[in-house]
Amino acid sequence: MDDCVVIKFGGGLITNKSTMCTPNYAVIDSLVDVVANCLEDDLRVIVVHGAGSYGHLRAKHWKLNQGFLPHYDFVAQADCQTQEEAVSIVRKEMLTLNQIVLDAFAKRGISTHKLPPHKWARNTGSNFDGDITKLFADDNSVKITFGDVVDCEEGIFGILSGDDLVVRICQEIPNVKRLIFAVKGVDGILKRPPEVADRDDLIEHWSPSIEYSGVHNSEIDVTGGIGLKAARGSEVAASGVDVFIINGEEPQRLLDACKGISTRGTQIFAK
Repeated sequence: MDDCVVIKFGGGLITNKSTMCTPNYAVIDSLVDVVANCLEDDLRVIVVHGAGSYGHLRAKHWKLNQGFLPHYDFVAQADCQTQEEAVSIVRKEMLTLNQIVLDAFAKRGISTHKLPPHKWARNTGSNFDGDITKLFADDNSVKITFGDVVDCEEGIFGILSGDDLVVRICQEIPNVKRLIFAVKGVDGILKRPPEVADRDDLIEHWSPSIEYSGVHNSEIDVTGGIGLKAARGSEVAASGVDVFIINGEEPQRLLDACKGISTRGTQIFAK
């Protein structure tokens, strides 16, 4: 069986996260080029992508990450009056973003298979319920899934982050060798905030005991930013998979990381 690499396309990388439903086509195309190169090297690839401006802004307004809040006094939006409507709209918006990603692969002649979590997963966190082994079984297509609003036993609904999805995929799919988080605007985990950091502030080897400065825009993001990636990456590393956070705007670095070639970024360890 060929080695497999799991790549997480960050939502902030593939969209303009501050403007509702705005994709970054150029970045998406460059990421697909990296995947194509991996496939030419006989690597199997599974892609998980974030929501960015297709999910976070509306989900934040309607507090979808907190579940059903029947007594909260929400301010209605022009196209959305209730949390229930927001769930439906966010799911449709995520399918729209997913189709943009699928179309980019189709342009390169790469066969894909989409797996919308709201159709096969329940509950949130890395211990969510869903049949990873069957859905992501090996064939000639690139499996693509994404962060989504899913049904929950408690709270009726909630947000299943792509950072949670990658944990289970890496733990349950045979022969996964590497997990790469492709992020926007930073080279990896930093010692200081990005706006004041320099090249020497990159933490090349990170484990949970090491302090760092993360980027998490709580006004927009309804998941956990770089902190969740670090935590989930550490979970994955504990299962023997090599885990990296790489600047997704640097395609050669991303490709090198996928192929196991040393490059600039942060490698995440369990301890």
